[in-house]
Order: sequence, then C-alpha cells, then structure tokens
Amino acid sequence: NLEKLLLQPPMKDKIILGFDPAFRTGCKLAVIDASGKKLCVDVIYPHQPNARIPEAKKKLVQLCKDYHVDLIAIGNGTASRESEAFVAEVIKEYDLSVAYTIVSEAGASVYSASKLAIEEFPDLKVEQRSAISIARRLLDPLSELIKIDPQSIGVGQYQHDLPKKRLGERLSFVVEKAVNLVGVNINTASPVLLTNVSGLTTSMANSIVSYRQEHGKITSREEIKKIPKIGAKSFEQAAGFLRIEDGIEPLDRTGIHPESYEIARQVLQILDLHTEDMGTDKAKKALEQTSLQKIQDQVLCDTYTLKDILDAISTPLRDYRDQNDAPLLRKDILTMEDLHVHDQLEGTVRNVVDFGAFVDIGLHEDGLIHISQMSKKRIHHPSELLSVGDVITVWVYKIDEEKQKVQLTLIP
Repeated sequence: NLEKLLLQPPMKDKIILGFDPAFRTGCKLAVIDASGKKLCVDVIYPHQPNARIPEAKKKLVQLCKDYHVDLIAIGNGTASRESEAFVAEVIKEYDLSVAYTIVSEAGASVYSASKLAIEEFPDLKVEQRSAISIARRLLDPLSELIKIDPQSIGVGQYQHDLPKKRLGERLSFVVEKAVNLVGVNINTASPVLLTNVSGLTTSMANSIVSYRQEHGKITSREEIKKIPKIGAKSFEQAAGFLRIEDGIEPLDRTGIHPESYEIARQVLQILDLHTEDMGTDKAKKALEQTSLQKIQDQVLCDTYTLKDILDAISTPLRDYRDQNDAPLLRKDILTMEDLHVHDQLEGTVRNVVDFGAFVDIGLHEDGLIHISQMSKKRIHHPSELLSVGDVITVWVYKIDEEKQKVQLTLIP
C-alpha cells in the first residue's frame, strides 16, 4: 500500500491550491507554484457555525484567477465532503477552468507540527503548513510523503499488531526503494529526500544542500565528488540515482550510472547519434530500426544494463511513476440521490484491507468493494487485484440510504 502511494504520478507544471478543510476554525488555503514554492496562504469560512459564504466564494475565485490555479487539492479530513461541495459549486457558478481532487491528509498534521516543517516555514501556523503539505502531495507525492514517518500515513490495516522494529525496517526499505526507482534531482531535492538515496547518510544529504547554497547549482555528477563528506564508495552507490537536469553532461540527467557512460557512448555511436539527440524523434527512429541483439554483438555489456541505456536514449527524463494511474480529477459532486444500482462509476482506491477495498467515488463516505465482489475467480487477498491510488471502474451493487453506505462491485 505504501509503495503504491509513494509512486503515484506527480502533477507536473501545475499551480495547485491546497485546501485544508475545517468547520469552526475555517478552511486554510495555500497556493504553491510548479516547483512547490509557497505563493500565498489564506483562510475562508464556507461552513457553519461561522459561515461567511459570499466572502469565501469571492476569495476562492480571486485566488484561482490571481495565481492561474490549475488544480485544487482538498484534504480528506473533517469537513472534506462539505468543502468538496463548496468547491464544485464555485467552479460551476463562476465557470472556472479548474479541477479538484481529494488528497489523503493522513500524517499532514504530524508533518505540520514537526521540526522539519517549523524550519521550512517558521512564520506560519501549523494549519497553514498543513494546507501547503496537502497541495504538495498532489504536486509530487513522493517528495512530500517521505517527510512523514510511514506509520503515520495510515494505509493498510493491523499495523499496530506488528513488531515495531520489523515494521520500521520494512517501511524504510519501501521508502528507499521508491526513491531509488524514481531518482532524485540533486539541485532541488530536500535533505529528507536525499537521505533516502542509497549510499547517502543524513550528514551527506545536509552537506549536499550546504554545497548548493554556497556554490549554486551542481552542474555534473563529477562535481558531486568535490562535496565534503562524500567518499568514493558513497558516490559509487548514489551516483546513478542523483539526476542533474540541464547540466554539462547530458547523460547526467538519466538513470545510467557513470560507470556505464563509456558503453552508452558506444551505443550512441552504433546508432549514429550524439548525446544531444537523446529523447528526440531521431533517436526513437534509430532505435526502432536496430535490434537489441545487433547492439549487444558490438558492446560488452549485460542485457539489463543495455536495456536501461536504450530506455535512457529513447526517453532520458522518463519518470517511473508515469506508468501508474494519475489522480482522478473532478469538477462536480455526486450525491446519494444521483446513484442507482448498476450505475457505472470511476473511483480511486483509498485503502486495501483484508476484507475488501475502500473506493472514493465522490460521495461523502467511501464505497466498499467486498472481497467477494472483486472477481468471479477465487482470490486470497484484495491486494492481488487492487492497490492504493488505482483508478478503477466500479458498478453500484447495493445502496443503504439510511446508513449512507454504498457497496460496489468490480464485476460488470
């Protein structure tokens, strides 16, 4: 569950408004730019007991227009569905070209009160930091979620019944695996993100950040060797996961390890390409016209490394996460009265437990797919078919209006 959550695709190049819902104390808003930088924070009162609805609408519309907001990320805590109804109404009433989605805010309050958040935003209140965190969870889930102890993220079941040390080790392993699969931009990564790269310790991560502040952008992987505290062994382990975009050496932005650069250059030569051609149509065409076997006959290299090199030549900036489902964006709200048995809907899996999966279909409460409604074949556990973050097609199986609960099925 944690792995799927960390590997949700980022919403690249979007201006996002984080919406931290609450009744009495008002909803905290924060706008961030495409790099995750805070642009502004504010508060509105769209709900009772202190409702100031016309003023709240006006403020939300103004923020969306002033900052050219693309998406609104609404936290799924208290007053979440009421806030969703309010946002959907504003989008419709003012014809805004903005979409919204519900974001899990599990652990956001833990992060907001942490030493890390205080260092990052010393002049903000806890709940304002929380709204920034909710927005960033949509912008780049991995970078934001690794700031929180995995046990506070609240996915799965029974985690309190497990041996704490063992659980901690397994969760840390998953976090490191996710970071290494995606790779890290060494010029923008936070110390926390860098600490989770293979081969780097907390003091090395802090050393990288200090070096950046003193010398400006790191322009090549070679330069990493000059950073204090990073020895030959650490460099060897970490280099392939540290990306440098717009650096001196085009191969530095790929997942190719510096040890394999020589082979990569040989492959480019065989394909009659230069490093500048990587990612272009010319490169893709050259790859289509050559077989893997033909290249392997000419270079000394195992198949795995060669495949990685060919992938990097085709799409140097490929993000491993892009193959997963992006968040489901909505503009309108669903009510119980809109639903009928057999209706087909799109939903996002919020949690997978032993007896089934909870799916956000846009209602106040998540719908449940019981394990018996997942497949006509026998399955032992729901995780065989579903993971957190999956966007799936479901059908309404049963509606209990009195309890406001909906049962769903995966079987058409």
